[in-house]
Amino acid sequence: MPTASPTPVSRPYTDAEIIKRIDACPKLASLQSINRALAGLVNSEQSYNSQIAEIIRRDPSLTARLLRMVNSVYFGLTAKVNNIEEAVFYLGLRQIRELSMATPVIEELERINRSSLRLPWKELWKHSIGSAIMTREILATTTLLIDDDTDYIIGLLHNVGKVVMASAFQKEFGQIVNTSFRTPADVCVLERELIGWDHAKIGGYYLQRHQLSAEITDAVLYHNDPESAPDHAFFAAAVQVADQLVRYAGIPGGFENVAPIADDAWLELPGWRILYGSGEKETRIARAALSNSVQRLPTVLSGLV
Repeated sequence: MPTASPTPVSRPYTDAEIIKRIDACPKLASLQSINRALAGLVNSEQSYNSQIAEIIRRDPSLTARLLRMVNSVYFGLTAKVNNIEEAVFYLGLRQIRELSMATPVIEELERINRSSLRLPWKELWKHSIGSAIMTREILATTTLLIDDDTDYIIGLLHNVGKVVMASAFQKEFGQIVNTSFRTPADVCVLERELIGWDHAKIGGYYLQRHQLSAEITDAVLYHNDPESAPDHAFFAAAVQVADQLVRYAGIPGGFENVAPIADDAWLELPGWRILYGSGEKETRIARAALSNSVQRLPTVLSGLV
């Protein structure tokens, strides 16, 4: 497999041409209302497992994912759970809410793909959900107070630009997935050389079309370069660190072939400094807090995807 070349090539697309191709990709209904009925019940103080289970039953994919997760090795149950009410009990409301957001988004993203390339979609979804989980874990170790699911959503959607790219720029994307890279940053370099925009910029623009909040679109747009974010740098920084931690846990980025992440490489990221500063004590505390989450992540994801 060829390696990424630093030699620049001529840019084949203008901004107008790139935007036209992205605009031709269908919008996702799930990004505008991610299972509102379930979210409303889960957020209510008077929710009952039976009510939540009834809504879950209306969505076969969500039902299957929920039962698969609760019966995974992560929970270590001796008897198989086939009852949705029991599954809700074991999982808890937070994980139910996360599943209710991830499932429709993943399914719709699969449907918009028009690429003839044979791509490892399952690996992308694993990485996306893993990044959502770790972004939430990372921001929970900071002083930032979040009273909604923005922390999970930004991790889940940070690579949406890759899905759009696979559909709108098939020839160029084929070259990207058949190239070996030393770092995730090298992937972005080749994307910009071949297309003009990288997957972060493509994803950020695509989500802006859906009129999502600036916190979400900025986090996606700047997740590879959080220092350049004019606002919401904390969110972009958390996604950058989460992406590397998920790769370190043995869950690749999805499509591209990037070398394994070295131990503690994330400590050198701009995102880490934005979140925790450069003090030795802060780094030690944050590293310890995230260590267990990274170790158990592959087991958690085995029941989700």
